Amino acid sequence: MERLQKVIANSGYCSRREAEKLIVSGRVSVNNKVVTELGAKVSDNDEILIDGVKLYKEQKEYYLLYKPRGVVSTSHDDKGRKTVVDLINTNARIYPVGRLDYDTTGVLLLTNDGELSNLLTHPKNNVDKIYIAKIKGILDVGSIKKLENGVIIDGYKTSKARVKVRRIDKKNNTSIVQITIHEGKNHQVKKMFEAVGHEVLKLKREVFAFFTTGNLNAGEYRRLTIKEVKQLYGMFK
Repeated sequence: MERLQKVIANSGYCSRREAEKLIVSGRVSVNNKVVTELGAKVSDNDEILIDGVKLYKEQKEYYLLYKPRGVVSTSHDDKGRKTVVDLINTNARIYPVGRLDYDTTGVLLLTNDGELSNLLTHPKNNVDKIYIAKIKGILDVGSIKKLENGVIIDGYKTSKARVKVRRIDKKNNTSIVQITIHEGKNHQVKKMFEAVGHEVLKLKREVFAFFTTGNLNAGEYRRLTIKEVKQLYGMFK
């Protein structure tokens, strides 16, 4: 027996968080009975319907995308903007693992494997996310220490980070800074730099877990190998 939201996520229908929303809103039924309890458990023999449509398991698919600017990190967009899913040629119901801002570029994984997505995005698992930020102004030692020890944004203190100044352009009053974090809050990197008085002019996620964009150009993607998927699961054993 497994929790209903986990079974829905593992089927490839959506992420576990989205599955929980479907359950709470009364859109999921098990054996013709609507279930709204997140603690409900089901077996392989139970029939699960979402909005009256039977849930089937999909073959798992895994992609690495070099996310370009001007694309939203979601499966659907109410405003009609292009999504990261639109860039992948597949019929599977994949979704992004975490998010990158509309104008942020870099490494983004997409999959219909809800279990792996949950492992990669759960804060307790401390998955490395390395960003390269072009910021306005010159980052001083004091600001670096503040970022490394955590700053207050949106009423909470960020976890410890690693910060390295890669380049300083005194003429144009800008800095190129590498920052490694483990969280994935909304606009987190931008807000962290704002907290120490610097505006982010450009942002790229250079590394996620052990993945980089490699030889891909912005907007291009590739499938993960079986070995890479096993390596990802191996991070949490």
